[in-house]
Amino acid sequence: MFAPERRCLVVVGAQWGDEGKGKIVDILAESASIVVRYQGGANAGHTVVCGDEQFILHLIPSGILHSTTQCVIGNGVVLHPETLISEMEELEQRGIHSEGRLVISNRAQLVLPYHLLLDHAAERSKKIGTTGRGIGPAYEDKTGRRGVRVGDLMNRDRAAMLIGANVERANQLLQLMGSDVFADFDEHMDLVDRITPRLLPLVTDTGNLINDSIKANKNVLLEGAQGALLDVDHGTYPFVTSSNTTAGGACVGAAIGPTAIDAVLGVLKAYTTRVGEGPLPTEVTGEVGEQLRELGGEYGATTGRPRRCGWFDSVVARYAARINGLTNLAITKLDVLDTFGEIPVCVGYRLDGAITDSIPTDMEVLGSVEPVYEQLKGWQRSTADARKLTDLPREARAYLDRVTELVGAPISYVSVGSRRDQTIEVE
Repeated sequence: MFAPERRCLVVVGAQWGDEGKGKIVDILAESASIVVRYQGGANAGHTVVCGDEQFILHLIPSGILHSTTQCVIGNGVVLHPETLISEMEELEQRGIHSEGRLVISNRAQLVLPYHLLLDHAAERSKKIGTTGRGIGPAYEDKTGRRGVRVGDLMNRDRAAMLIGANVERANQLLQLMGSDVFADFDEHMDLVDRITPRLLPLVTDTGNLINDSIKANKNVLLEGAQGALLDVDHGTYPFVTSSNTTAGGACVGAAIGPTAIDAVLGVLKAYTTRVGEGPLPTEVTGEVGEQLRELGGEYGATTGRPRRCGWFDSVVARYAARINGLTNLAITKLDVLDTFGEIPVCVGYRLDGAITDSIPTDMEVLGSVEPVYEQLKGWQRSTADARKLTDLPREARAYLDRVTELVGAPISYVSVGSRRDQTIEVE
């Protein structure tokens, strides 16, 4: 997708996450000078398959698998330092060197042990379906102006003051929530002393770096985590994450202006999944739901939790196209539908006897809608070896054409398997 008129691209999930963004970013990163992760934390897992090897990345941008690509963790990310260091070490052991290619914004917020304790305690009562990685509490501290930023590690006394106050506050909250596990200040400072020598050499003003790259007409790829329907403002609130997962979040989380963005690529599964609680209008249970889950390997890369599965929901996809300003689509896991003789596609919702093509903001209402399906003919042939559109069965091409028509954006990529080479680039 990179072209003279399209140098700065945003890749976003256009459902509830787990759409296969990691693979698409990996493909695009081959032509990118710099790949930026702009929001979220270690609650997201991007899976990339290279040959016979599988990489699951939680914080490091997928571009790290290309030896000439620089990778940036932007200011919008909440950074769990031990996860990052573990990822760096694992990649090093597998021959992927990040030294000199990975940098971290000095403004990125740290996720510390007390955040995880608060997350687990809150989940026991709220049942939102979080990953328990401390993401919500870390963003709460950021918004409450008490967070600890990566740049604060440069001054140990200041870091100790901030952490001390936050540990005391966290323990008060944990006591109120009935927890029997509490945060320890000395353990936190031991952690700071371990991580500081590893992180500080990577810290820089990433906003300057990204904007300089854009001014130099380099190819810049902005990588989002999770999906549009998990956006804290525009998703299925309160069953959402704690950051802006939509394309607008790329500007804030990478420190660039909106006019710098040239295109927004939305990644959609050929069906629909979500993890955790919250409404999923096209959810399929029973034997067919299990079939989709097993064929698609629908288990969380971060938690291993089974994903809920359903048919393609064009109401959700159109909404995601609008709030992200999608210019193009990437359709993943088309091959998962290879065995079905008939494939339902949701084209609207029936609510109180009327049909609507918009998403209700009330989650109880959204949970009660009846999906209106259009039945499309399946192809019942393997698509795994297709490398161009004409290799696909006629029915599979018709399915993609209908998706394009319903969503209102052209398809640029079609994935028919987990490997890099199992991808069709649409001219």
